[in-house]
Amino acid sequence: MFRVGLTGGIGSGKSAAAGYFRELGIHVVDADWAARVVVQPGRPALEQIAQHFGANVLLESGELDRAQLRALVFDNSEERTWLEGLLHPLIREEIINSLEQSTSTYAILESPLLIESGQHELVDRICVVDLPESLQLERASARDVNHPEQIRKIMAAQLSRQERLAKADDVLDNTAGLVELRSQIEALHQKYLQLAKP
Repeated sequence: MFRVGLTGGIGSGKSAAAGYFRELGIHVVDADWAARVVVQPGRPALEQIAQHFGANVLLESGELDRAQLRALVFDNSEERTWLEGLLHPLIREEIINSLEQSTSTYAILESPLLIESGQHELVDRICVVDLPESLQLERASARDVNHPEQIRKIMAAQLSRQERLAKADDVLDNTAGLVELRSQIEALHQKYLQLAKP
């Protein structure tokens, strides 16, 4: 099965790109979805997180309070390393299982931390959704109603634009917006169909 890793910084349009590939009938595995699945109530990871950080990381429903956990680990590299050590192997397993269930000509792994997390090892090519950082900040602020300072912190925790582009096999330029992005995806889809042929 030919696999493409789709990545990009916050506000780059990665989710929109993944949506267009889905419309073309391509199986897309969302790494963020896998990250949510592994911490669902009843899963061992959630219990370990609650034991490690305390019950205040759980909502009344018993689900993980993601915002609370993010606040605890964001500026604490030791705690973040502990959490990543627990979750990354589980997320990877979930992604592999979902990729293996694909019946489309090729599959896409959509992941904001494709390269940083080592998930790029699961794919044959890396496709980066790219745009200037000023535009990234503007679009992410408008979409998430996050403070620009918070978005800058998230951007700083991700690979730099240059590092991402250096790893890219294919680049989708999202500077001009979604109509232009869609036409680039249609062209790339044809290329991937050719590459996926046995």
